[in-house]
Amino acid sequence: MFKTSSVSKLKHGAVLIIALLALAGCETADKLSKVGQEPELTAIQDPRSQPGYRPVQMPMPMKETERYNANSLWRTGNRAFFQDQRAKRIGDIVTVKVTISDKAAFANTSRSARSDAKDAGAGGAIGTAIDEFILPSGTSADALASISSSDTFQGSGSIDRTESLETTVAAVVTQVLPNSNLVIEGRQEVRVNHEVRELIVAGVVRPQDIASDNTVESTKIAEARIGYGGRGQLSIAQQPRYGSQVLDIILPF
Repeated sequence: MFKTSSVSKLKHGAVLIIALLALAGCETADKLSKVGQEPELTAIQDPRSQPGYRPVQMPMPMKETERYNANSLWRTGNRAFFQDQRAKRIGDIVTVKVTISDKAAFANTSRSARSDAKDAGAGGAIGTAIDEFILPSGTSADALASISSSDTFQGSGSIDRTESLETTVAAVVTQVLPNSNLVIEGRQEVRVNHEVRELIVAGVVRPQDIASDNTVESTKIAEARIGYGGRGQLSIAQQPRYGSQVLDIILPF
């Protein structure tokens, strides 16, 4: 007879399997409906309206009051006599020069060994009494117990990674922080032969780091989030099937 808890677990497991199969069926049907078609490009939208968007909040200095001098052509805060054409307001566009050239190499080796041995026995009057009344013939209390153990561990690991990316992408100012720093976000999609290449850039930049040609280096973006990938037939072929991914998650060995 199955216990109530066992039956309940079986029901929950069956419901989970049915849900996974239904989800897989919907995903498969969606993919089948797009066979032979090019991947669709994402519609241009306000980044602030996207799910998961959150305004950036960071520590800010005290705000200073602007002072205007009478009969002066110079305005407080201007960095040049003429109007600055660099991005500074919400909706302005700034060009981000993405340059990533990283190389990392690590090698670790660890080794440990341990051995232990213990003997227990009894002698004298106690040993004689144990030999005569407790232990079977042919044995001695001098060696009642003998315990030994050994443990050996050896592990090694290495990482050798090289990454290189150099491109440009235009980003939009989505927020101006109280200290005049700009929150930017840019997305670029290019479709070639049924494959869409995506580049996403987001982060916080200082107005001073924006060059006179309205460009900023990716190395000067704080809290930078840079994503480079793609979607389409090649990307699907490079991913394990959903069954393998599910098994990799739930199998304990």
